[in-house]
Amino acid sequence: MKSMDWLLDPTDPGVRYLALRDLVGLPPDDPELVAARQSAHTHGPIAAVLEKMHSDGYWSEAGPGYYPKYFSTVWSLVLLSQLGAMADLDGRIHRACAYILEASLTPNGQFSASGSPSGTADCLHGNLCEALASLGCDDPRLDLAYEWLARSVTGEGVAPMSEKDAPLRYYAGKCGPNFACGSNDKQPCAWGAAKVMLAFARWPAKRRAPLIERAIQQGVDFLFSVDPATAAYPSPYTAKPSGNWWKFGFPVFYVTDLLQIVEALVGLGYGHDPRLENALDLIRQKQDAEGRWALEYDYTGKTWVDFGPKKQPNKWVTLRALRVLKEVER
Repeated sequence: MKSMDWLLDPTDPGVRYLALRDLVGLPPDDPELVAARQSAHTHGPIAAVLEKMHSDGYWSEAGPGYYPKYFSTVWSLVLLSQLGAMADLDGRIHRACAYILEASLTPNGQFSASGSPSGTADCLHGNLCEALASLGCDDPRLDLAYEWLARSVTGEGVAPMSEKDAPLRYYAGKCGPNFACGSNDKQPCAWGAAKVMLAFARWPAKRRAPLIERAIQQGVDFLFSVDPATAAYPSPYTAKPSGNWWKFGFPVFYVTDLLQIVEALVGLGYGHDPRLENALDLIRQKQDAEGRWALEYDYTGKTWVDFGPKKQPNKWVTLRALRVLKEVER
């Protein structure tokens, strides 16, 4: 496949590392992969993001780290995780993980944009759980964050937002179970659901308590409540789903594409579910004659690193698509 030679170009260490790891499938201790991983952390975009980190472990501004978009701590950690960064290879990543847990995680386990429980949301919480787990954070507070993530889906032990004296309740943003979101007119938000389910897919199976397994099943049922290829999830403020669903991008922050829905479901073991076939066909149809995918949604100039021109073949998007298709075939 022509695209593999393109992805494995040694002049692009960030993509090459992940292509060797996820597409070629080299074992973690393979000398070529070890060298590529080190190069990605010292010369690629991982290094560029880490160079911008404050010595205390945050980016841009101290505090919960949601603002300014997309240069702050939340988005920098999400970006690092999508670049394949590993905390064990750079102590700054461990420091940043500890910082966000201290600054953003509430005592009840919600990641918050403001530092208080009312500042939580599925997209934020799911993104950070997935990012920290992917980066290799081993802080026990992450278990608490995953417990809230599961409870917020099923509703177990969480009071309605009207019960303001309850020790654990929903709020105006994260307003109810089954991915209900105040920004989506209190209806289930599939963008948030995608982040939550990606986080569960990242969490090791041996650490998935029955509560988490119930939340996963509820999330799978929601994502398959429509044909994912149609993205016909609740969108109360518009007559049809957002066109951004069909724009594959990199990085992926809170705006979500169909490829990320598929990544989540495949990561949870649903790659051969017939309900996913139309979405997989849609992904394949976006591939060009040389086996590449274009960058259709971008953050050029809005984060620490740019990842190529829009509407042009893109290594990072191609990596995302090939990775999920390989997992389905496997």
